[in-house]
Amino acid sequence: MQRLLLPSTLSLLAMLATAACSPAQPPAGSPGTQQTTDGAEAFDAARLHTAHWKLVEATAADGQRIDGLFPRAERPLQLDFADGRVSVANACNHIGGGYTLDGNSLSVGLLVMTQMACPDNALMQSDAEIRQRLEAGGTLHFDRAATLVYTTTAGDTLRFSGEPTADTRYGGPGERLFLEVAAQRVPCSHPLIANYQCLHVREITYDDQGLKQHEGPWQNFYENIEGYEHQPGVRNVLRLKRYTIVNPPADASSAAYVLDMVVESDATGR
Repeated sequence: MQRLLLPSTLSLLAMLATAACSPAQPPAGSPGTQQTTDGAEAFDAARLHTAHWKLVEATAADGQRIDGLFPRAERPLQLDFADGRVSVANACNHIGGGYTLDGNSLSVGLLVMTQMACPDNALMQSDAEIRQRLEAGGTLHFDRAATLVYTTTAGDTLRFSGEPTADTRYGGPGERLFLEVAAQRVPCSHPLIANYQCLHVREITYDDQGLKQHEGPWQNFYENIEGYEHQPGVRNVLRLKRYTIVNPPADASSAAYVLDMVVESDATGR
């Protein structure tokens, strides 16, 4: 089976921010903490970068559940921390902005978000609910179950479970690349699957200012892209991370592709 091998691409974004404070593996105390010189547990900021943090519980200062933070049970709100920024996924809009930590005190700057209108009012309301609580600031800590606990200045408590990022699972930062995915799949030869249809893709490169520099030839793409579900008739430009798999199973690919962001989407079918 012919597999698509793509050339190296120019990385357009800064490298992941280096964790400023403490080692990733705490020597003592609860998960995600380390001991300070006076024996107190210090917050391990490096732990924030290793996982996608999915909201599992939210209670107000009076003990009541904050229903507005749970617009859809199957896709909980998710926080990601990278490059000095926090981003929110699975709300109506994509939300993000800068953050700083002073010990375990979290301060979040003015958050910006896309301006998409969602038909589900509860989903739209979740934008305001999470944005308000992040901008309020508060404190972070990890409990003994490795849950990230965020307590706002108003006394709300939000608990997040961690799902390892692709960088964590594959043992390091992947190579960033951009693929344009055509609106329709195309027939391609597969040794195990009859009538198989591949994604039809071409690589795009950009300069440091984000200007398109080159479009490669269209090719069949046999691999899976983790986190991406192709919709027939929709053309997308994807920002991906490619990871090398050490000692892959026989007849399996030595590369893993993970969706980082949908950069462009066109439903005209062209």
